[in-house]
Amino acid sequence: MSNTKESQRAELHKTIWRIANQLRGSVDGWDFKTYVLGMLFYRFISENLTAYLDAEERKAGETDFDYASLSDDRAEFGRKETVAEKGFYILPTELFVNVRESAAGDENLNETLARVFANIEGSAIGTASEDDLKGLFEDLDVNSGKLGPTVAKRNERLTNLLEAIGDLNLGGEFTENTIDAFGDAYEYLMTMYASSAGKSGGEFFTPQEVSELLARITVVGKTAVNKVYDPACGSGSLLLQFAKVLGKDNVRQGFYGQEINLTTYNLARINMFLHDVNYEQFDLAHGDTLIDPAHWDDEPFEAIVSNPPYSINWEGDSNSLLINDPRYAPAGVLAPKSKADLAFTMHMLHWLAVNGTAAIVEFPGVLYRGGAEKKIRQYLIDNNYVDAVIQLPPDLFFGTGIATCVLVLKKSKTDNAVLFIDASAEFVHPGNKNKLTAANQQRILDAFTAREDVNHFTKLVPFEDIKANDYNLAVTSYVEAEHTGEIVDIDALNAEIASIVERQGGLRTQIDAIVAELKSAS
Repeated sequence: MSNTKESQRAELHKTIWRIANQLRGSVDGWDFKTYVLGMLFYRFISENLTAYLDAEERKAGETDFDYASLSDDRAEFGRKETVAEKGFYILPTELFVNVRESAAGDENLNETLARVFANIEGSAIGTASEDDLKGLFEDLDVNSGKLGPTVAKRNERLTNLLEAIGDLNLGGEFTENTIDAFGDAYEYLMTMYASSAGKSGGEFFTPQEVSELLARITVVGKTAVNKVYDPACGSGSLLLQFAKVLGKDNVRQGFYGQEINLTTYNLARINMFLHDVNYEQFDLAHGDTLIDPAHWDDEPFEAIVSNPPYSINWEGDSNSLLINDPRYAPAGVLAPKSKADLAFTMHMLHWLAVNGTAAIVEFPGVLYRGGAEKKIRQYLIDNNYVDAVIQLPPDLFFGTGIATCVLVLKKSKTDNAVLFIDASAEFVHPGNKNKLTAANQQRILDAFTAREDVNHFTKLVPFEDIKANDYNLAVTSYVEAEHTGEIVDIDALNAEIASIVERQGGLRTQIDAIVAELKSAS
C-alpha cells in the first residue's frame, strides 16, 4: 500500500473513531458499538444491493436505470431473483440513502428503522439465506432508553448517526475498493472497541496480526483448501484472514464457525457480509460447540484456526455422556470441568482432515499441568498429532497480558518429532499492547517451515525425549533462553553472598543484645 493510501486509511480510521465517540454521548462505548457497526452494515448492504441491481439492468440495456429512485411497487419485480443471488432484498424507500435523506423530518424515525430492519431480515424467510439473515439486527434496538430518555432524543441521535455514517468516504462508487473500505472500517472499529472493553474485548476479537500468522501456518505449501473452521469464532476475524491469505475463491467450500455469544455471533455474520463473503459462502452457527456442535455432518476441514476462551468452565465429567462422545473418547479422559482448553483441542482434532492443519491459541498451563490434561497431552503425543508448539510474546491479546502459545496439530506428519519455537521476543511495542510485525510473523513462519534447530529460538525434539520429560510441552523446557547480560563470576558471587550472610549474623547478634538490654531495663 502506498504512503498516500496508508495516510488516507489512517485519516479514515481517526474520523470513524471520533464519530463513534462523539455520537455515543453518555452511552457506554461497548454498548454503543452495536449502533455504529449496525448502521455501517445497513449502509453496506444498501449500496451493495443497489450496485448489483443497477449493473444487472444496465447490462440488459436499461442505461439510465437507478434502483434507488424506483417506486416500491416497480421494485417488487426483481425480489425473488435478487434474494436468491444476494440473500436479502431492500425496497427503494428503505435503502440507507433514502431513509437518511428523510430522517431529520421523520418524527417516527425509530419506528421507520425498526420496520426497515425487520423487512430486510424478513426478505430471507423461506429461502436458503434465512438462517444467515435471521436476527442480524436484533441487538440494534432503536427504541432503547440508552439512546435517550424520549423518542425525540433517540431520533435525534439516530439521525446524527445516519448522517455521520453516510458522510464517511468509503471510496465513492461501490467497487472492490469500497468493499475493502467497509470491511477495513469494520475491523478497525472492532479493534478499537475490543481494546477498550477489557476482558470481554478479548473474547470476541483476535488481533489481526495473530490471526494472519495462524492462517498462514495452516496453509503452508497450499494454494487452496476445501474449507476453514473456527469452533469459537468470535467476530469472525480469524476466519476472514483466509480470504486475505489465499483469496476467498481458494477457500472452495467456504467459511465455517460456531459462537456461543449471540451478540458476537451477529457481529461475525455481519463481518462476513462486509468482507463480501456472500451468504452461501459461510456457515456460522450459534451455540455451545463443546456440548452441541453444529457441523457434525460436514466433511473434515483442511484448515482449522481458533483462539478459544481460556480455562473456562464446562460440563466435563458431570455429564456422563461426554466420555463416550467420539471427539473426547479417544483420550480416555475429559478435560477438567474448570479448564475446558483441551476439550476444544480434542474437538478440533476430531474435525481435522487427514491432510489438514490446526493452529490453536492455548493458555500456557495446558502444556505442562498434570492430571487429566497430562493424559490428553500423552494421547496427542503418543499418536503423533502434535506438530509444533510456538511460544508467543506476552501482552498481544485484549483483556489479558499472559504469554500464550500456539499448538499446531496435524494427522499426517512426516516425522515423530515436535518443533518448539520460542517467539517470545518477536514483537514491537507501539502502544498499549505488544504487536507482531510482518517481519516477526515471517521469522516465525520461516522457522516453522524449515523445522531445524536454531540456538535460543527453535528446537526439533524427538518423541522419546518428550516422553522422557513426562509429556511436558512447555517451550522453555526445550529451547534454551539466550543470556544477554554480563558473564557472572560464580566464585565472586558466592564470596559476596557469604560476606552478606556474615554481616547479617553480626547485625542479628547486635539486635538481640539491644532487645535483651531493653527488657532488663523495664
